[in-house]
Amino acid sequence: MCRSDFNLERELPLHVDAIEQLHRDAFGPGRFARTAFRVREAVEPEPSLSYVALCHGHMAGSVRLSPIAIGKCRALLLGPLAVHPNFKKKGAGALLMEKAIEEAKALDYCAILLVGDYDYYCRFGFQRVPVGKIALPGPVDPMRVLLLPFDKAEAHACEGVVQAGVN
Repeated sequence: MCRSDFNLERELPLHVDAIEQLHRDAFGPGRFARTAFRVREAVEPEPSLSYVALCHGHMAGSVRLSPIAIGKCRALLLGPLAVHPNFKKKGAGALLMEKAIEEAKALDYCAILLVGDYDYYCRFGFQRVPVGKIALPGPVDPMRVLLLPFDKAEAHACEGVVQAGVN
């Protein structure tokens, strides 16, 4: 299996049940207690930035981006990015990330924020956020707070408290 086996589509209502099952399988019931989930539950994902990866009709993965504010910065919160266990390490996650980032850069946001594994996300340009620069409304490992600024000149505006929605 290679990257060309995956078909990326914008998320549609017909995908929602499969995505929810994917999230249950990938993250379990503990996902509701995570700080990033708590932020995401207060805002709907941006429909134009929500994608699924399909492989021969099967849900291989999904990605969603939700609008947030980080201080004065209009940004996006990644997540979740989820890949079905049968399709892990086959390129679906990378394709979804690349597509979401490409589309997000064309909109009026200054960055994408996520809480995740630096070793995975650094290849897409995400950087660790200096401790204390961005505050999430709940506990989080500061080494897992990552930011992909779209414009280096505006990156300094991405500091402060994360809130659902945009200012």
